[in-house]
Amino acid sequence: MPASAYDIVVIGSGPAGQKAAIQGAKAGKKVVLIEQEPGIGGNCVYRGTIPSKTLRETAVQYERLKRSSEVFEGKMRFDVPMTVLLHRLDEVVKAHECYMAGQITRNGVTYRHGRARLLSPHEVQLETVDGACQTLTAETIVLATGSRPSSIPQIPVDHEHVLDSDSILSMIYLPRSLTILGGGVIACEYASTFALLGVEVTLIDRAPRPLSFMDAEIVEVFQRSIERQGGRFYSGHTVTEVAWDGVSSVVSRLANGMAVKSEKMLVALGRRPNIEELNLEAAGLTMDEKGRIPVNEYGQTSVPHIFAAGDMLGRPPALASQAMEDGRRAVSYALGLPVGESLNQVPIGIYTIPEIASIGLDEEQAAARYRGPIIGRAPFTEIAKGQITGACNGLLKLVADPSGERLLGVQIVGENAAELIHLGQMALQDGAAIDRFIDTIFSFPTFAEAYRVAALDILGQRRKRQDDAQAA
Repeated sequence: MPASAYDIVVIGSGPAGQKAAIQGAKAGKKVVLIEQEPGIGGNCVYRGTIPSKTLRETAVQYERLKRSSEVFEGKMRFDVPMTVLLHRLDEVVKAHECYMAGQITRNGVTYRHGRARLLSPHEVQLETVDGACQTLTAETIVLATGSRPSSIPQIPVDHEHVLDSDSILSMIYLPRSLTILGGGVIACEYASTFALLGVEVTLIDRAPRPLSFMDAEIVEVFQRSIERQGGRFYSGHTVTEVAWDGVSSVVSRLANGMAVKSEKMLVALGRRPNIEELNLEAAGLTMDEKGRIPVNEYGQTSVPHIFAAGDMLGRPPALASQAMEDGRRAVSYALGLPVGESLNQVPIGIYTIPEIASIGLDEEQAAARYRGPIIGRAPFTEIAKGQITGACNGLLKLVADPSGERLLGVQIVGENAAELIHLGQMALQDGAAIDRFIDTIFSFPTFAEAYRVAALDILGQRRKRQDDAQAA
């Protein structure tokens, strides 16, 4: 095989691209991974997941410090440099870079730094930083170029007063007030983080409630949490104009005439795929009416040996775990390897404060599919670990079929929700019955005990239904 010929070319080294490349290499294929940014990892590492979660961890530690003593009344200074709040970021990023580079090398994946564009269905042009061009050929091509923040003309993002999710952490100091446009994952994660740091947060969105794709009761718990921190939600509102007043405030005018002022603004109105520079037409690929590349459940495009994976698919919510699975599935399918369970078993983890997590059906989805599903609830106020840690603001919901015997889904809001959800995930995948949670001895005190409390709630409702049926 010529040096420029590969079994698999992967464009983009974010979570989807990495997993696609490594899956191919583990199968014994000759794989090249192309990245135009200086480091491996994509937005996830440098502008998205890692930086935002580092700031979130600072906010969580600050909150723990405040609630650890009743006599301590700490307040975050608003002249705190963002570099202080992100003091561990460089260490975390370097650790990830080292880990990912080692993983790529260890698996025998060739890494190339440069821009890539399609020349034909089997040819990719690589342009390196010195301007040199090389044509690579491949039997399989995986596109995983990620996404970038969406923008609209009436909201001028200047990256100083009006920022997007790529530039929000470039602020020099913690602002006193922040308006956030949007109600999705990014908007809500930053809203809860900054609110906990003492910033006056106002979240504005056209939808009737934030995170509209999640269980309404779970989101309500999250929403109340931000409001207790002083945050405000203006749901069902449209912003018609945004302008910097030239002195101290960003002024947002809503369609109902109301004006909202804040020191900074974050525009988090979704993301758009990075596909313009790929020269898709040269490979015979076309986009749909929404500007996305149509794919099947394996990420396969209309050109059978070309796959797309991760955030570039424009499929909400854009989660790193989803992107990783996209990459793995795409290459597994391309190589004829076992693909595994369908994508509906990928858990959703949203790193708001408190965390939100979901797997399987929520209450509304179960009600639409079954007549009278039974919902078991475990408020964290009834969990000893919640009382001990002061993290009583949480709720775990088990969704069962109308007989109350079969688990259909798990929804959680509260401390460690993104970790707790995996217990529900395993139960769903194994087809575990609700009674399995009742018969299981959980360590005490733990948040996992909430599964047993919710299952007992279902058991009580199940017996009442049986008694009512016998009495009828």
